[in-house]
Amino acid sequence: MLDIRLIREQAEMVRARLRQRGGEAWTLVDEVLSLDEARRLAETEKQSLQSERNRVSKEIGMARKQGGETSGIEAEMRAMGDRVDVLGRESAELDARQEALLLSLPNLPHEGCPVGAGAEENPEVRAWGQPVVLDFVPQDHVALGKELKMLDFEAGVKISGSAFVVYRGAGARLERALINFLLDLHTTQHGYTEIAPPLLVRPEALVGTGQLPKFEDQLYACERDGLYLLPTAEVPVTNLHREEIVDPGDLPICYAAYTPCFRREAGSAGLGTRGLIRMHQFDKVELVKICLPQDSAAELEKLTADAEKVLQLLGLHYRVIELCTGDIGFGASKTYDIEVWAPGQGSYLEVSSCSCFGDYQSRRMKLRYRDAATKKNLFPHTLNGSGTALARLFVALVETHQQADGSIALPTALQPYFGAAEIRVS
Repeated sequence: MLDIRLIREQAEMVRARLRQRGGEAWTLVDEVLSLDEARRLAETEKQSLQSERNRVSKEIGMARKQGGETSGIEAEMRAMGDRVDVLGRESAELDARQEALLLSLPNLPHEGCPVGAGAEENPEVRAWGQPVVLDFVPQDHVALGKELKMLDFEAGVKISGSAFVVYRGAGARLERALINFLLDLHTTQHGYTEIAPPLLVRPEALVGTGQLPKFEDQLYACERDGLYLLPTAEVPVTNLHREEIVDPGDLPICYAAYTPCFRREAGSAGLGTRGLIRMHQFDKVELVKICLPQDSAAELEKLTADAEKVLQLLGLHYRVIELCTGDIGFGASKTYDIEVWAPGQGSYLEVSSCSCFGDYQSRRMKLRYRDAATKKNLFPHTLNGSGTALARLFVALVETHQQADGSIALPTALQPYFGAAEIRVS
């Protein structure tokens, strides 16, 4: 959530930065300011009347002691009380409308964020390795998964519908091996604390990280219980500290969590993309950081490097791109996407999106820290990124390391987790 004081004091800057995102969000600034002014006027009048009512109340008390007539003054006080009640309701209604608008405004892009209209204007920051050159025609993961009896899309459709899959045999074993490899890497080498959160979350948690109200159509709701299946572990993990005042000496807080993720992908182009590319349910290891504002730029670089290390250890070629203002996510101020090369697709696949949110999420969650110098409660910065998303990592891994005979040669780093050096038809 944007700071209302920032909007009051630098409205034109806020409009300009929101315009860089494209869309019409910037047009809501005037409405936010109008509601804010009306709310503040109502609150000021209410406080003034309350003070006057307190003064009149004392006059009534004095008059009664002296045996004077008080009926006229009492009627005046009742009228003031009625007006205070009206103003209280008006102020509460205006406050709720203003908060709803503030929740609908996206974050401001970072000052250094590349300005652009869409994904085609995202600059490449760096690349690692080279696309694998195979001396045979590569198969995609769907063909490999069927031949090696790893992936069963037909069973997924039968049980749950389109965009679901059943991992079988070596496929289920490989998925489990990847999860354990990622968790061990991030917790033993990168310094994250492992979290195993609930998979159902309250709506307040989704508001806190920015999925609600903006993306409700992409969520799976359990209406009877007022809960949602989580779209990403970012939601429960970041909300571990909602409405808390954390000790600045404990920052940065670094968490890693494995969860299944559930997304309707409502309105997404290419939902029917072949295979595992876009699923309603997929596994992910998420990385979350909470840090001091002055440290967030460096922490974003570290977070991105931690996700990149996964691909390096698995021998997968990838590139890092920085999202421009027209492509950056709703709540993010700065984002790096990591895209891995999948030879069976002949294209790059996004496997991690590493973002800094500034104080956008912490304001929504009322997450604060007490500044040692000023003794004031301030908002820390939050960051998160996939470390990584398993479905597309699975795709890139099997397509990159496929052999001419249809087997999969597993990278050295993964072999202890899988328990073998290759996957072949049993």
